[in-house]
Amino acid sequence: MAEQLTGLAGDRVLLGRTSTAERVSDILRSRIAEGYFPPGTRLSEDSIGGALGVSRNTLREAFRLLTHERLLIHELNRGVFVRVLTVEDVEDIYRTRALVECAVVRGLGAPPYRLGALVAAVEEGHTAATENDWKGVGTANIHFHRELVALAGSERTDELMRSVFAELRLAFHVVDDPRRLHEPYLARNAGILRALQAGDTRGAERLLETYLADSLERVVEVYRRRVGEDATGPS
Repeated sequence: MAEQLTGLAGDRVLLGRTSTAERVSDILRSRIAEGYFPPGTRLSEDSIGGALGVSRNTLREAFRLLTHERLLIHELNRGVFVRVLTVEDVEDIYRTRALVECAVVRGLGAPPYRLGALVAAVEEGHTAATENDWKGVGTANIHFHRELVALAGSERTDELMRSVFAELRLAFHVVDDPRRLHEPYLARNAGILRALQAGDTRGAERLLETYLADSLERVVEVYRRRVGEDATGPS
């Protein structure tokens, strides 16, 4: 915990003079997504509040916001913990992804599309793979799908999926072999990108549907085994 808190103290500058619970929650959400606080971790009000230099009330409000986003869970007389997802949670996350992501692709209209961010995410994934950074590949994968959703040009959809993708990262942090999980999607993301570059939204949607179904099966298989063996935090 000491190492995490040292790094967290460096985030204090992000708060500026207008420190708010929303900004604190943004910082903690990013740290949770990065695996800084793994699923099952108890979050200390005193330690985190001290590292960020914020009041207890501000931190509690940030915790409340992240609990609403299903990233944290409050246990009476025990404290606040990073959630450990259930298999049902994972299945629901993928159900939401399929509904939203496929609808975004289906509704794109006539090309050309602004695909620069998708190109960058595919390149980011390949760079991480060449460096044998498989967690980095997972991050690039999230970036790809976040930018795919952003093609809809909807702030509400972006906000919804920001929480969904943050929850998804909780599942990824439990995986014991990130290369096996993430490597196949390098080529699949590139295939979806090529279809969109060609203006083939139907083809891109078909690839995406298959992608999400296969990804769900793979994640659930690994997650069921790992949660059954290792998850000790609250669920």
